[in-house]
Amino acid sequence: MFRITQYLQELVAPTPVGPRRPPPGPVVIWNLIRRCNLTCKHCYSISADKDFPGELSTAQVFSVMDDLKGFRVPVLILSGGEPLLRHDIWEIAARAKAMGFYVGLSSNGTLIDESNIDRIAELDFNYVGVSLDGIRETHDRFRRMDGAFEKSLHGVRLCRDRGLKVGVRYTMTQDNAHDLPGLLDLVEAEGIDRFYFSHLNYAGRGNRNRKTDAHHQSTRAAMDMLFERCWAGVEKGEAKEFTTGNNDADGVYFLHWVQRRFPEKAEHIRAKLTQWGGNSSGVNVANIDNLGNVHPDTMWWHHTLGNVKERAFSEIWTDLSDPLLAGLKQHPRAVTGRCGACAHLAICNGNTRVRAQQLTGDPWSEDPGCYLADDEIGLPPGWQSAQGDAANPAPDKALRAAIPLTPVNP
Repeated sequence: MFRITQYLQELVAPTPVGPRRPPPGPVVIWNLIRRCNLTCKHCYSISADKDFPGELSTAQVFSVMDDLKGFRVPVLILSGGEPLLRHDIWEIAARAKAMGFYVGLSSNGTLIDESNIDRIAELDFNYVGVSLDGIRETHDRFRRMDGAFEKSLHGVRLCRDRGLKVGVRYTMTQDNAHDLPGLLDLVEAEGIDRFYFSHLNYAGRGNRNRKTDAHHQSTRAAMDMLFERCWAGVEKGEAKEFTTGNNDADGVYFLHWVQRRFPEKAEHIRAKLTQWGGNSSGVNVANIDNLGNVHPDTMWWHHTLGNVKERAFSEIWTDLSDPLLAGLKQHPRAVTGRCGACAHLAICNGNTRVRAQQLTGDPWSEDPGCYLADDEIGLPPGWQSAQGDAANPAPDKALRAAIPLTPVNP
């Protein structure tokens, strides 16, 4: 996750640059249930409104929580499917809060209403995140439910009015990019605390010119819009949080923005971004799915590290016999192609490895989701053509067909 607000505030009130300090344990995104009342186009858990066998019992969830606490996991994000459909969600959330976890609720928002807002407020979730894919018709089309937008926005308003920290999550695609300005206006008008922008990357686009490619142009325009909107808020002393996810090249693109707008602050920002260190899948971010399988993050559901029914999470997460986990924890990562030659590897850490793996079968090849041009990452003119096919193997057709959408769920 790239915290735009945090780094823009460094322009106003710089803080000392220190060594990279990873959290004591990873943030755990926990898909407690696969059942959902929606059938969204972009669901990574392929949820449906039915029960799925093999999900963890309440006792098993509690046992895992004990292990996570002992492993010094600081944050639990309770997700799904739709977590509010889980029969014991209130008991799980209450116990997590009592144990001292920072507890987030990741919901599609449609089930947050007058029947349960008192319970949600009493539990005092540290954060409630609700996905909006656009304004009204766009959101309803993505969610495949008429009226979904109004239901979700109603849930957001209820949480806001009860004093809960609430945020809107949005994944940009070519079908909803036109709604980004409207969503930002909505977040401002409604007094919503946080806006999370998630990239949906078209991995198959490979090495097309990143400055003229339509998808990359759209991404760059969106990032410019976020930077400017957030900066306007920072200048006014507002505390609204803007964050992005699923493309750590955002940090490098932000550095270029700073170099253009505030060149005298660029080296400080470079140092702070290096301290951040970019992608942390398999290091500071972990995922447990509804069956108890552990993954490096929510984009890696096709790669299981172990199952908490069979081994403690703490044992699974520290077992480096899995080559993928060992490679993700290596710093710097042994990436190749454009990523390996990039002058800013220390900032983005090779970006999101799953896209490379899905496109080429090699998790350490260059990330095709990087939207920066060669000159923006320090490569000389003609570098790509000079490398030939060895640096950029042709994707296998079966792998290309298997490329998933960037996960957004609920």
